Amino acid sequence: MKEKLVLAFSGGLDTSFCVKYLAEEKGYEVYTAIANTGGFNETDLQRIEEKAYRLGAKEHVSIDITQEYYDKCIRYMVYGNVLRNNTYPISVSSERVFQAIAIIEYAKKIGAKYVAHGSTGAGNDQVRFDLTFQVLAPEISIITPIRDLSLSRDEEINYLREHGVDDDFIKMQYSINQGLWGTSIGGKETLTSDKPLPESAYPTQLKAAEDKVVSLGFEKGELKTIDGKAYSSGPAAIQALEAIAAPYAIGRDIHVGDTIIGIKGRVGFEAAAPLIIIKAHHLLEKHTLSKWQLYWKEQLANWYGMFLHEALYLDPVMHNIETFLENTQSTVNGTVHVALKPYRFELQGIESNNDLMSSVFGKYGEESKAWTGEEVKGFTAILGNALKIYHTVNKK
Repeated sequence: MKEKLVLAFSGGLDTSFCVKYLAEEKGYEVYTAIANTGGFNETDLQRIEEKAYRLGAKEHVSIDITQEYYDKCIRYMVYGNVLRNNTYPISVSSERVFQAIAIIEYAKKIGAKYVAHGSTGAGNDQVRFDLTFQVLAPEISIITPIRDLSLSRDEEINYLREHGVDDDFIKMQYSINQGLWGTSIGGKETLTSDKPLPESAYPTQLKAAEDKVVSLGFEKGELKTIDGKAYSSGPAAIQALEAIAAPYAIGRDIHVGDTIIGIKGRVGFEAAAPLIIIKAHHLLEKHTLSKWQLYWKEQLANWYGMFLHEALYLDPVMHNIETFLENTQSTVNGTVHVALKPYRFELQGIESNNDLMSSVFGKYGEESKAWTGEEVKGFTAILGNALKIYHTVNKK
């Protein structure tokens, strides 16, 4: 009997090669599984399933982990305003471990001896999948054809053509990963330091021309309403905002960062809803949190994002940080007004009952109600003591 192998399958070039190679060349009974993190609709999933069977899969399953991914990860990234290198909303990085958990649980459920993924030997995903698989199921062996064979994308395309696979290989020149928290795009341009991605490489094209203002309602740090309409879940609110903002081609950029394996990496992405939500949430926090809450949140959120990126989600310290981040959100309530424009957005302002920019104590630069000018003079004199002492003792 053929031995069971579960392949993490997306329908892209790498995993398409893996199905064909593992079934026909290596003789495994290949079970394909896609862990959907909110980037695929029913039509997409049906197309991926049909492709898996066409390539030679014994069985295919779609595992919806969108709500789990939101509950256990996305909302904490929003609480922390997490942007890798102040640019990237950690779209793919954050979802990979949840996909790996779902895949390995399925492999254990069907009694597979092997699990496989289509990561290359030069990226982050190989570590994310390998580490999660090893921690949660050390008894299951890991197979990685693309990494082991050191294949280029052109070599994979040629192999599939030689084995009778007819596909849109021009489109498959780009590696596209879609999820609830954004889409990453990798291609020949991202392998350089100077070339931008062409317009055609982005899955969402500019369609909206007229400016539009949307009002985002937050409750305890979570997006709950858009223009007054309430949504039943976090994923539903994100998807609704994405549908509104994506036609403006908002959220495009190229992220440059340090990979887990030590080299520099470059990847394109589009993430309209994630970037708008993070920036709107951050603005609301500036109005509703204290100076030191903002400071310490920034420190811990930076660590949280780094650990997500570097495959360390299973470290227990992550849940300690999550507890802190969630605890800071009790006063992060209100509405943020955002203007959408072609290729960009502007934060216009906020309304909140928790707004610390209250005029009860004064108006910045205009009026003081809780102190006098003489009190400020005394405060400044005491504040300057340490500086005066240093500069007096160390006169040049």
